[in-house]
Amino acid sequence: MSGSTVDRAALWIDSLRRRYPLLLEELAPGTGRTFREVRGGGPSASTTAPVRLYVSDALRDIGDGVVELEEAVRDRLGLRRISAAPVPVRLRRLAELLDVVRERDLPDLAVHVEEETRRMANRCARALGDPEQLVRLPGRCPACDSVSLRAFPERGVAMCVNPPCRHVLDDGVLDGETGATA
Repeated sequence: MSGSTVDRAALWIDSLRRRYPLLLEELAPGTGRTFREVRGGGPSASTTAPVRLYVSDALRDIGDGVVELEEAVRDRLGLRRISAAPVPVRLRRLAELLDVVRERDLPDLAVHVEEETRRMANRCARALGDPEQLVRLPGRCPACDSVSLRAFPERGVAMCVNPPCRHVLDDGVLDGETGATA
């Protein structure tokens, strides 16, 4: 089995591990307090933060998705169920299970993990207001020799983000033909 699918799944899991805490922060109300609140008068009606349901919905969707994905992967690998844990811990455990998926040569499971983690990472990015996810690619740009190679997975494009260059790489880069781990 080509390791590129497993490698891409690992990148999406890493993206979720980094961004999920940002989503939790986005949901938390601001810490700005009015003078009345500081003096013990309680919050005034005009200072309550608006509820951002799209963030709450994204958190629930991602949380449920990570739990279901971890359970499905463990079931498919014939591993026992493991104790409940917060989403970041489950994501770490999922990343560790990718080595077993690679060793057992289960390409359909690797594709499933990649698709689900990509979906959840994109949902997280949209809730945070990020227009599109970037994935850093190893190596140097063949045109300008900078280390500015990035993949735009939603567009299926890999290019140099060095402003004077903007070289677009061949289609095979995202498919793993060049050894890149996008």
